[in-house]
Amino acid sequence: MNEKLDRRKKYTRMVLKDSLITLLKTKQISSITVKELCDLADINRSTFYKHYTDPFDLLHKMEEEIIEDMNAYLNQYNFAEESESLQMTERLLEYIVTKRDICHTLLNENADTSFERRVMEVSRKFLIQNLLELSQYETSRREYVSIFIISGGIHIIKQWLANDMDRTPKEIAGIISHITKNGLKG
Repeated sequence: MNEKLDRRKKYTRMVLKDSLITLLKTKQISSITVKELCDLADINRSTFYKHYTDPFDLLHKMEEEIIEDMNAYLNQYNFAEESESLQMTERLLEYIVTKRDICHTLLNENADTSFERRVMEVSRKFLIQNLLELSQYETSRREYVSIFIISGGIHIIKQWLANDMDRTPKEIAGIISHITKNGLKG
């Protein structure tokens, strides 16, 4: 009986997430109502409130899930090795492929920027702790360098998503890695 409840909870949360993503493609989060979500998900409002307080809560929990996954991916790699850095970027891009719809929607120009800021913060911490410690940059400049690198990487990913992922994760990881190491030189 308990397993059946868990499956029902998972299903309910899945359809609510899918419904929110569908609505976010055309509307701002601030204009999405619980009624719209429930109608699209074909669930009762009381069921929604058993899981979330409002659409913002649902969005926050979806973002949190992705951020946790990103942290898990980042913690698997040894950044001291250049090849590990490239491999880590490629793996993150492969993860984005599996979450394509949600990532594209959350990083869309019409979306709330909180997700992008959270992704930048996670990435910046890892970059400063691992890659920039090894670099020639003085400590006071590392924050600025990390922001520049991460912003560029995120915008490359956003463009890649907008271009319907026209290149492989390996190619995009190579582009990001090359620019990070060499700047705009050849």
